[in-house]
Amino acid sequence: MTDALSEAKSFVKSVRTFLVISGIIALLAGIVMLVWPMKSAVIVTAIFASYLIIGGLVYVGLGIFSGKGGGWARVGHILLGLLYIVAGVIAFANIATATVTLAIVVAIFIGISWIVDGVVALSLMGQKTSKVWTLLYALLGIIAGIIVLFSPLYAAAVLWLVLGISLIVLGVVQIIRAITLGKDSREIEDTLKADGVA
Repeated sequence: MTDALSEAKSFVKSVRTFLVISGIIALLAGIVMLVWPMKSAVIVTAIFASYLIIGGLVYVGLGIFSGKGGGWARVGHILLGLLYIVAGVIAFANIATATVTLAIVVAIFIGISWIVDGVVALSLMGQKTSKVWTLLYALLGIIAGIIVLFSPLYAAAVLWLVLGISLIVLGVVQIIRAITLGKDSREIEDTLKADGVA
């Protein structure tokens, strides 16, 4: 029984460690996003540009060294890889412009997805028993999507702010969960010892 208890304690300790580390990372990321919004957005863009270059190199490697696929597949991999590499290099060469462009593209994508979600909700309204709530949801989604499309850069800034605040809140909650999980596990251990189980 003590082996099971020690395994449970080890598991709880691992979970607590994970919660603390992930909470601290989320908290710090949120603070950085709020204190240095442009610098943190540039870092995200640089990570994305790095991904493009690495992905491009992988595609070029697949095209050159892969024995599978026909000639057109290999040429396609090489061309796609070169396109990725060029896009990544251009993003690094104009990182500020790339950051703004990425923010606008993401905001436009979100706006379009909200509009599409609203239209889909309207099309399913006849099948729902809660038509009023479905109609309200659909109209809010369509209106929010249109607003985002008319000012995507402002919407991206607001979404970045909301994301930063959310990360701070989630980080604090994760850290609190880790602390309370430790207290809960000690109470369970004390109860087991009092009952003579441990």
